[in-house]
Amino acid sequence: MLLDALRVTAGKYHNRLAVTDPFVQWDYSRLVLVSATLRDVIHSNTKAPNVALLLPSTGLFAASYFGALWAAKVPVPLNFLLTPREIQAIIADAGLDLVLSVTPLKEQAQACGCKVIYLDQLNLKARAIWRHLRTLPRLPRLQDDDVAAILYTSGTSGQPKGVCLTHRGIYANSQGCLQHARIDSDRRFLGVLPLFHTFGLTGLMVLPLTLGATVHYLPRFQPAHVVRAIEEKKIDIVMAVPSMLATIARLKDVRPEQFRSIYLMISGGEPLPRNVFDLVHKNLGLTVYEGYGMTETSPVIAINMPWKHKPGSVGTPIPGAHVRIVDDANRPLPAGATGNIQVSGPILMKSYYNKPDWTRDILDDQGWLHTGDMGNIDADGFVTISGRKKEMIIIAGENIFPAEIERILEMHPAVAQAAVIGRPDLTRGEVPIAYILPHDGATVTDIELRHFCRDSLAAYKIPREIHITTDMPRGPTGKIHKRKLREMLKTVTG
Repeated sequence: MLLDALRVTAGKYHNRLAVTDPFVQWDYSRLVLVSATLRDVIHSNTKAPNVALLLPSTGLFAASYFGALWAAKVPVPLNFLLTPREIQAIIADAGLDLVLSVTPLKEQAQACGCKVIYLDQLNLKARAIWRHLRTLPRLPRLQDDDVAAILYTSGTSGQPKGVCLTHRGIYANSQGCLQHARIDSDRRFLGVLPLFHTFGLTGLMVLPLTLGATVHYLPRFQPAHVVRAIEEKKIDIVMAVPSMLATIARLKDVRPEQFRSIYLMISGGEPLPRNVFDLVHKNLGLTVYEGYGMTETSPVIAINMPWKHKPGSVGTPIPGAHVRIVDDANRPLPAGATGNIQVSGPILMKSYYNKPDWTRDILDDQGWLHTGDMGNIDADGFVTISGRKKEMIIIAGENIFPAEIERILEMHPAVAQAAVIGRPDLTRGEVPIAYILPHDGATVTDIELRHFCRDSLAAYKIPREIHITTDMPRGPTGKIHKRKLREMLKTVTG
């Protein structure tokens, strides 16, 4: 389905610019040619069902992805920020024996312990491709329910698991986003998210390249380069995580007129702090539209839009995402009531790779995926997230979500980001502990922050301890790893 969609789009827009990055500039015809070439490279070098992509966000990633599908293989994008041990665990779990990479990632590629082909060493000039191909190979017979990507995520458990996304799921998600956001083919996307992450894979590769749009990829997030690309390329659509948006908005010489081409600036991957929303609006003259999703839903579930926006919510569900709120007995709750968020529809994953028990834990017999998030849906259909159920802090019998405390802390002018976790307590069950990342050049004390919280939080919600830090453990998109914060706290407290 995805490969067919690319071929149809390429037939319609063959001379239109498809992808650019610091190294290549390919129209749709060239993208298809390179994908076909890499199809042959993959086909000749592995008989395994899956193939690893250890690549930055570039045109080569896109061509490798579609080339793998063309070779009837399942692409397994690898996070090159992982340790060799973590990468090797994925290689073993997915049964991989071939890695497509580039020489700047040679150290990480060699750590994989299997055959590596460095794509930047291949001759991918059009003349060489045609001498090799002569004609385009046939498309394989792929079914809608066939797996189109295995994305490994540690989630909150700390154990990597391969999320099997189908052709139907990824395509339905991209089409649902297009319909929901009213995006046409005459758009220019900025590709700053890692394509080994589902937010980037669907939103900044499959969606634009099956639509006929253009993607300008930046392999590394460098704020000044992002601003320059937006201004020079007249970028319409930006998808990013809040930490990226905050960094751009804090640039010294940034001006709103540099962003006048923007049609949509979408935030996802983690909750959007109110201070980041306000900062972007003030310094860039833009409204950030927050969305919600997860790897297991391909990934988008809901997004705010200019014509349907409620700050503090994550928007309304996209077509193809059916969302409901239930209690712990799985009974649907009325509008406005807080409970467990469940999702159904064609966007859902097929399974966790070779983990049927884990799959049954999250996907029930009625086709509902149990997200593990808590929240509510109001009478207008807007979804609001309270937090992860596993992260809920129970203080003397009261259920508290860290996001509520974090939201207040981030209202302080000195605070760039806050993360709150629970610590066991003999008398109260748990107490909240906060980690604070101040703005550059700002100073603040734990006493000052606790006093600040008193105006907005009940006494038992005020963090027992507040740790001021210069950094926090993060995932590839900048999302804070609270599991690692809990491990750090446990090490300190014993």
